[in-house]
Amino acid sequence: MHDESRRIEERVQRLHDQRIKNAVYAATVPFEVEAWQAPGEPVPFEEAAAASYEPFAMGTPWGPPWGTTWFRMRGRVPDEWAGKRVEAVIDLGFVGDWPGNQAEALVHLTDGTPLKAVNPLNQYVAIAHPAQGGESVDYLVEAASNPDILADNFSKTTPLGDKLTAGDKPLYTFRAADIAVLDEEVWHLDLDVQVLRELMLELGEHDPRRHEIAHALDRAMDLLDLDDVSGSAAAVREALKPVLSKPAHASAHTISGVGHAHIDSAWLWPIRETKRKTSRTFSNVTSLADEYDDFIFACSQAQQYEWVRDNYPKVWARIQESVKNGQWAPVGGMWVESDGNLPGGEAVARQFVHGKRFFMDHFGIETKGVWLPDSFGYNAAYPQIAKLAGNEWFLTQKISWNQTNRFPHHTFWWEGIDGTRIFTHFPPVDTYNARFSGEEMSRAVRNYSEKGGASRSLAPFGWGDGGGGPTREIMERARRLADLEGSAKVVVEHPDEFFAKAREEYPDAPVWVGELYLELHRATYTSQARTKQGNRRSEHLLREAELWATTAALHAPGYSYPHEKLDRLWKTVLLHQFHDILPGSSIAWVHREAEAEYARVAQELHALTAEAVAALGGGDTRVFNTSPYDRAEVARAADGSPVYVQVPASGSAPLADTAPPQPVTVDGRVLDNGLVRVEVAEDGTLSSVRDLRAGREVLAEPGNLLRLHTDLPNYWDAWDIDKHYKNRYTDLLDVSSVTVVEQDPLIGAIRVERAFGKGSTITQTITVRAGSPRIDFETDIDWHEAEKILKAAFPVDIRAPHSSAEIQFGHIQRPTHTNTTWEAARFEVSGHRWVHLAEPGYGVAVINDSTYGHDVSRTVREDGGTTTTVRLSLVRAPRIPDPEADQGRHRFTYALLPGATIEDAVAEGYALNLPLRVAEAAGAPEPVVSAEGEGVTVEAVKLADDASGDVVVRLYESRGGRATGTLRTGFPLAGAQITDLLERPLQDAEVADGAVAVTLRPFQILTLRLRRG
Repeated sequence: MHDESRRIEERVQRLHDQRIKNAVYAATVPFEVEAWQAPGEPVPFEEAAAASYEPFAMGTPWGPPWGTTWFRMRGRVPDEWAGKRVEAVIDLGFVGDWPGNQAEALVHLTDGTPLKAVNPLNQYVAIAHPAQGGESVDYLVEAASNPDILADNFSKTTPLGDKLTAGDKPLYTFRAADIAVLDEEVWHLDLDVQVLRELMLELGEHDPRRHEIAHALDRAMDLLDLDDVSGSAAAVREALKPVLSKPAHASAHTISGVGHAHIDSAWLWPIRETKRKTSRTFSNVTSLADEYDDFIFACSQAQQYEWVRDNYPKVWARIQESVKNGQWAPVGGMWVESDGNLPGGEAVARQFVHGKRFFMDHFGIETKGVWLPDSFGYNAAYPQIAKLAGNEWFLTQKISWNQTNRFPHHTFWWEGIDGTRIFTHFPPVDTYNARFSGEEMSRAVRNYSEKGGASRSLAPFGWGDGGGGPTREIMERARRLADLEGSAKVVVEHPDEFFAKAREEYPDAPVWVGELYLELHRATYTSQARTKQGNRRSEHLLREAELWATTAALHAPGYSYPHEKLDRLWKTVLLHQFHDILPGSSIAWVHREAEAEYARVAQELHALTAEAVAALGGGDTRVFNTSPYDRAEVARAADGSPVYVQVPASGSAPLADTAPPQPVTVDGRVLDNGLVRVEVAEDGTLSSVRDLRAGREVLAEPGNLLRLHTDLPNYWDAWDIDKHYKNRYTDLLDVSSVTVVEQDPLIGAIRVERAFGKGSTITQTITVRAGSPRIDFETDIDWHEAEKILKAAFPVDIRAPHSSAEIQFGHIQRPTHTNTTWEAARFEVSGHRWVHLAEPGYGVAVINDSTYGHDVSRTVREDGGTTTTVRLSLVRAPRIPDPEADQGRHRFTYALLPGATIEDAVAEGYALNLPLRVAEAAGAPEPVVSAEGEGVTVEAVKLADDASGDVVVRLYESRGGRATGTLRTGFPLAGAQITDLLERPLQDAEVADGAVAVTLRPFQILTLRLRRG
């Protein structure tokens, strides 16, 4: 037989694309269209319905950036269409090949009922099936003219990322608004041909099935009447039935399809637009559920449900009905799909607390799994946190984006830092927007790493980010692929069902230990520094407000614990931990609003804490310590004067002078407090840091070296820092001044001022305080650079085999060598409040109050010694998607802690991030709780969420070893229970002599519910 593959393939493609597809709609009549441009921000339906509309012609430009145009569409179904399937088909002027991040609309009836959205790949709204001839159609369509921020493929900056700079030039040209007859036979033929053609092209050249399909398509195309596609469609479909009905091989891979619509809670659009995107997509989903009984949709992010509940009650009612019918599956159990690295441990716990409670309260469903496909890496504490929240499985996807190493597993047990394991799946289809194309099906089978051990994977399907979610076309593909020779088999099912089957099939799945590090998007640890600082400070202010509100509730008659306010503030902070807000990868509008929200949250939390402290009674000036560790350090009185104080953990003490161990001396550029001696060089770097206790020099080279690197990644500007950034740099050694600014027995400080680059300045105050070896660098930057990154380096004389960086509820160790590509790929990593370097007998910590990104490297000197260098990433200057990212003022503090153990790093990390509070309070109540035992660290103190008055304490083991101790209370204790994160009892705790006995394994998290006597 002659090889006619090319002729057949080209023939099928042309007939499909140019004839069959164009015949899907058999007849059309245009709507009569009028328009009204809403001024400013979106308006309620009632206001739009009462507006005055003007005639609008097809082919007319519409839609300024971020605008809302309402269209009134009126029409009538022709009498001769009675009994046919009739739809409205609307083309807003969609552009490009991205189904989200552009124009989209929500179609309403005139009474305000939302019907369905209109999106680039989902342009229809069902009118009737069968239609009644003469039926009137009257719609109000809310159309959003959102700009395509990345239209130039990262080649140029754009002002479109903020309504303040976007201008008002129309972005789209309205193409069509028609009432149309859907020719169902042609529509099904279109899908038959698509599925077969794509399968054929994925099969091997020597696979008989490929040629069988090709010749079947060729013969079928002979039956297609080019002058009457509709009339011949049934015969063509009949000819294709034999190849469409051949069953899959018994050993075929099984793909569990789960409807999904990944909607970023903010990204290339502001939060206000996400509220509308969710309503549009969820309208589509509930409409599709009415059409397909076998459809199941998995949806995460409780915050998005709440937006729909509050703003679109009719859509909310449809969601509730779909959940009851088993077609809508709440998943994930988190308030939002947060970043996987940057939120603090308590914040990750609250993501689950608020998310799972929402689903239980509104649907009576407790979600079983963590749904986090798109975050930029996942911290190694997740398995334990997830399990303590009642989760059984974990789903991720983004690791498929790795630059260097291919992740070795798709189904595996993920083991966290404490030893907890959770069953985890990473879909080999490598997308969370699948459509069951032939290429996707082939890729899933080809990629799947578990061949021979397991035979199934999961594929989330549907268009995200405003693309409208799953479509009927995708559902039809799934039906055709349910049992088709040459292809993987598709079954649409709930993700819980997939995970149950996968675990049963593969109980001895391999184990991955430690973090799931994404070898990409490493700059998300640094970009938009003010957003990250807002998060860090909000987390610590929430801790402070909860502790002192609990103290006041226990000891101040008449004080009422502010449950509702704290709940609302937590949800605001949790929302802004979304994986494109906190990482700094959103447009300017998003970060402008985030900074304003963090300022509002800080103001309100300061007020709540002040109110709680004031409730304890006025009179004496006291110092309040929110940290879980006793502190002896210098505080500032109201007039700014320094005072050396000793304050118990989670308690208070009078603001009274206590003699420090030794005063601070300042001699020229040398600061000495008897613990450390710091010499500042003429160029403002540290020429020496002498640990006087250990009798050793800490630095191997000048410390606090500020280095400015050129920083232009290959593609994703705000997301990425590529390794070549290290090759071009300038050391900032020119100084404007080096001045002693404080010389007191309790504090010595030297200020270093620099100017550089394009008008940027840095002012740093280097401070040493009595009684502490910690050296602080209070930093004020006025930043005006572009495509640069600023780092601060501390090269220490330590041979450290690994660095230890704080993460959620513990720390992670990373090798300092680059023996393998896995270590080499970690050239930029994340950490929270501290990084620790050590050799046996000696260590150093670098502590911060708001930065996350850093790198650690080591070299061997000519003298045989080893220099291990930790460098903090302070600020970047990406230009896409926000051309003004990070420009302006930044104020933060980082510190060097010589002679530090891990315990010291933990304690000083809390101290730097939880400054002592000085306030008037007559009462001196005992701390709510006091933890005794090395490594037993209290993370949160609050009243129980059920308003019972019980006290809830969350603690963890912070050193990485076993810990035993006791938790004593500052109130009569009637009983104690160990609970999960949602404060549900697991077992009774051991209580003796009015205290709770605590035994912890390394990095174990323990939540205690304490009943008051």
